[in-house]
Amino acid sequence: MVVGAFPIAKLLYLGIRQVSKPLANRIKEAARRSEFFKTYICLPPAQLYHWAEMSAKMRIMGFSAEAVKPLNEAAAAELGAELLGEAIIFVTACSCLMLEYWRQQTQRRLKKEQRRLSWDALQDEVEQLALELEALQAQVRAAAPRASLEELRAELREVRAQLCADHPPPAPPEE
Repeated sequence: MVVGAFPIAKLLYLGIRQVSKPLANRIKEAARRSEFFKTYICLPPAQLYHWAEMSAKMRIMGFSAEAVKPLNEAAAAELGAELLGEAIIFVTACSCLMLEYWRQQTQRRLKKEQRRLSWDALQDEVEQLALELEALQAQVRAAAPRASLEELRAELREVRAQLCADHPPPAPPEE
């Protein structure tokens, strides 16, 4: 049983009712001015709501639901205006939520696409660097490393020879 969800749902419902009251008052005014609006827009949802609510209550109490009487015209017009106001606010709020959800989904898709494009660009760059590395390694292999090493060894021998000629090794100690 979800204990925390019910108070929030009730609070949201009360919030919708409070926000819809000014709209319901305007709908009531429109119903008073226009017979067509009252008869075909306000009364049907009110009578349907009243019938469903009273049928459910009578079934719960064990009575026959066939004995539900329709609301009088004034009460039905008022209830219909309140229901229409709540429905308009509810539909508007749901539409806003859906639009926000779609906006977030679009943002998520765009970020995912940008990450994929960045990843592809990085992979291309790594492949390019790998090709450049292979080219450099081929150049290093193509150069004659042994010849340059032999040149360095020859120069080292010459330097040693010069050093030995300038400074003869010390004589071993006599015993």
